[in-house]
Amino acid sequence: MEYSRKLSDFCADLTFNSLDDDVVEKTKLCILDYLANVYGSLELDAVKGVASYIKSLNGPDEATCVGLGFKTGMHNAAFINGTAAEAIESQDGLRFGGNHPGTAVIPAAFAVAERLSVSRKIGGKEIIASIVSGYEAADRPAAAMHPRHTLSGFLPTGTTGTFGAAVAVSKLMGLNADGVSNAFGNAGYILPISMAEQLMGGYTIKIVQGGQAAASGITAAGLSEAGITGMPNVLEGTQLGGGFCKITTDTDPAYERITDRLGEHYTIMDIYFKPYTACRHTHGAAQATLELVAENDISPKDVDKVDVFTYGIGVIAVGKGVTKNDSIVNAQFSIPYVVSVTIADKELGPAQLTERRLADNDLIDFTKKVTVNYDDDLNKMYPEKTASRVELTLKGGDVLKRQVEIPKGDPRDPMSSGDLLNKVIQFAPKRNRDDLKKLTEMILCLETVEDIREVTEMMG
Repeated sequence: MEYSRKLSDFCADLTFNSLDDDVVEKTKLCILDYLANVYGSLELDAVKGVASYIKSLNGPDEATCVGLGFKTGMHNAAFINGTAAEAIESQDGLRFGGNHPGTAVIPAAFAVAERLSVSRKIGGKEIIASIVSGYEAADRPAAAMHPRHTLSGFLPTGTTGTFGAAVAVSKLMGLNADGVSNAFGNAGYILPISMAEQLMGGYTIKIVQGGQAAASGITAAGLSEAGITGMPNVLEGTQLGGGFCKITTDTDPAYERITDRLGEHYTIMDIYFKPYTACRHTHGAAQATLELVAENDISPKDVDKVDVFTYGIGVIAVGKGVTKNDSIVNAQFSIPYVVSVTIADKELGPAQLTERRLADNDLIDFTKKVTVNYDDDLNKMYPEKTASRVELTLKGGDVLKRQVEIPKGDPRDPMSSGDLLNKVIQFAPKRNRDDLKKLTEMILCLETVEDIREVTEMMG
């Protein structure tokens, strides 16, 4: 079967009017979540460094750099916006693909739409349709390779995110089915490698994967518009065995996932949101700890030790500890840090994942009290459930236990529009509340917006 072409053709034909109301509403929530994550990342030194570099390039005033007060060329605007959306590690995600499509698709779509609106107005309906298409194009290849793509050394947000960004932008450019197919094929040639080991090593270059995918997707679509062709079967390849899915996994991909229920079920409906600023694999432990701390008024001085039990991939991905002045990436992917800062601060938001918080000697010392353990019963639940159990041993010997099997934000225990509005406010404390209210109201009725620049001007 021509999996790639069937997917790109479906995305090319997708229109706003073909979408059910629940898909439209979920898309608007994804945009709200994206906005919260960008604003929440702007105090990070790593993001400030990337923003300073992008600003120094003195690009044209084409597209808004969200929350930064300046505009630049659409590629670089998408790059910094995608980077910021990724950096605080509270971005949306697909459990079945291990990817975070919003950090690539949404910044690419908004940057290009803002630039194109100078010559022809692009409204909210077009943006929504392009984003839904982009999620399909990013999520389905990711699902076909999950989890072997990551275990083979790649991060799917950067790799498959480029497919998503390319498709979303192609639609906004008005490319026909062949044009979208070429953009999809081009994306498979120029997408970033996105080394998983950079993340595991805690290097802050990890945060650019969404931005790099967004910018590369714009390039892939632009090249298609210029007549550059890409292979129509880029995912599955030919008899040569060189398709993207094949060469980036160490086993045969599940190609059928690329087209499974295509047109009947939109993958954006499977997207989870994060209430906390850390890797999703830490969220069961974070939620359990927050509940125990709130119910029992616990502080670090009350705790003798903490045992966290979780599934195998959780131990591998987020079982490591941290050191003083460690990188934010290591902290975001560390159950010992997440549990410790949650006990100390009784919350897990942007303030808990900054370079300044990581410089606290007492906090780092406390992380040594936290042990992460593999649990066979919890592992048997995965990936249906991402379950973790926390056992807090108090100084007097009492042990408090809490197990969370489906962390908050999963579609089975979703964050509501009210939750996401609160997330925007919590993550953007320095922005004017009235302006934020107008912006979020506009996003929640995005289909009525006739010129997307009305929205992007307020994002800056």
